[in-house]
Amino acid sequence: MDVSRETLIERHFPEPDRIRSYAEFLAGPGIERGLIGPREADRIWERHIFNCLPVTQLLKEGSIVFDVGSGAGLPGIVIALARPDLHVTLIEPLERRVEFLKEAVSGLDIEVIRGQAQDVRTTAHYVTARAVAPLEKLKKITWHLLKTGGSLMAIKGKSAEEEMKLVTKAILHEVEYEGIERGRIVELRKGA
Repeated sequence: MDVSRETLIERHFPEPDRIRSYAEFLAGPGIERGLIGPREADRIWERHIFNCLPVTQLLKEGSIVFDVGSGAGLPGIVIALARPDLHVTLIEPLERRVEFLKEAVSGLDIEVIRGQAQDVRTTAHYVTARAVAPLEKLKKITWHLLKTGGSLMAIKGKSAEEEMKLVTKAILHEVEYEGIERGRIVELRKGA
């Protein structure tokens, strides 16, 4: 059954106008500045925003979340707008992307850090990433960011199973939301 975009927005975002503003910002300055491809304007919602929603179902209430390699703010800004109970920090090394992120989160309670994940010296309950690096490399560059018991949550596509073979104890979550393509999130939990 098809669910309208407006129904999905109202269902998953407590402040619908904020996610609409972000989508417009992605489709305008995001494309103009090269953070989103020029052909992506018509697919901002389905391919980028709604694609980030499934991970929000897996995060415990009140958690600290670091989004590494945030780029245009995906999934970090979407997570923060869908789940205002979370404390989200965007980590991005490239200055032009950091400037974009700062504009995108203006007026929101979202921190932006310019730097490599490897250089950040604080920890979170979750580290999220989407289209940053293969799982094995992602684990190497982010593991120090996780509190004991925390999890790396990598949003993956069809490559999920292949990448999981290269790391131990990976858990694949396939999250279904009515009207949204199935989310595939690979979780790596940091033990004691």
